[in-house]
Amino acid sequence: MFAGFTQTMVDAGDTALFARSAGSGPPVLLLHGHPRTSATWHRVAPRLVGAGFTVVCMDLPGYGRSGKPTPAPDHAPHSKRAGARRLVTAMGELGHDRFSVVGHDRGSYFALRMALDHPERVAQAVLMDCLPISEHLDRTDARFATAWWHWFFFAQPELPERVITADPDGWYHGDPETMGAENHAEWRAAVRDPEVVRGMLEDYRAGLGIDAAHERADRAAGRRVEQPLLVLWSTRDDLEELYGDPLAIWRAWADDVTGHGIDSGHHMAEEAPEELARALIAFLGRTPR
Repeated sequence: MFAGFTQTMVDAGDTALFARSAGSGPPVLLLHGHPRTSATWHRVAPRLVGAGFTVVCMDLPGYGRSGKPTPAPDHAPHSKRAGARRLVTAMGELGHDRFSVVGHDRGSYFALRMALDHPERVAQAVLMDCLPISEHLDRTDARFATAWWHWFFFAQPELPERVITADPDGWYHGDPETMGAENHAEWRAAVRDPEVVRGMLEDYRAGLGIDAAHERADRAAGRRVEQPLLVLWSTRDDLEELYGDPLAIWRAWADDVTGHGIDSGHHMAEEAPEELARALIAFLGRTPR
């Protein structure tokens, strides 16, 4: 897994982030979702390197082997704004002052915040299996609350930590054949670490409060994604079922937005790596603004 990639802890200002990197050419940052680590990209990242990109896969702040911010009552240390600042700092430490970013699931919220807050650093953005958090919340109904109930459970104080750490294997389910044995082993070690569990939960707690507030402030101020934006979603997940065409919602956030569905379940980097890599290479090969 990740043959030819280097592994390092990168200074991100107030913490350090774990990164895997390889390749030459235009730099691309890949950000995973919950409850994965950067290892989820092990079937996609080498394809991007082979296509002529420098690829960096990072564990999100609070996840995997990356540093764990100290929680605060307002969850600001785990906000996407704080995380975006750390990720941009880490990319600068690796020598990448301007780069493209690809985010899946929770990683997409960090990628969105990076594009909004650091347009001079982010050339292009790919957001996978997501809408802005505030768009989800503003559309919340019984269907969403039933399907995505974990958002609201994870926001509760203390209880989720007790439930998950009591039986992480029972709570999280992963198949080593589908995921790949090494990716599965890394993921399983992460979800059995109470500090990682707390970091992941704080990510969700920030999402329902400070992150949604930041997004609503962006909309009120007329801020939009300036970079070319590719939106991808898993056709065997429920984003289209809940919301119809995701692009119709994203056009309210960005001027240059394209996208389509990928024939996959939620974890498309593991389940449909060839189709996903083709879509990424085609988009990232465009000349950025």
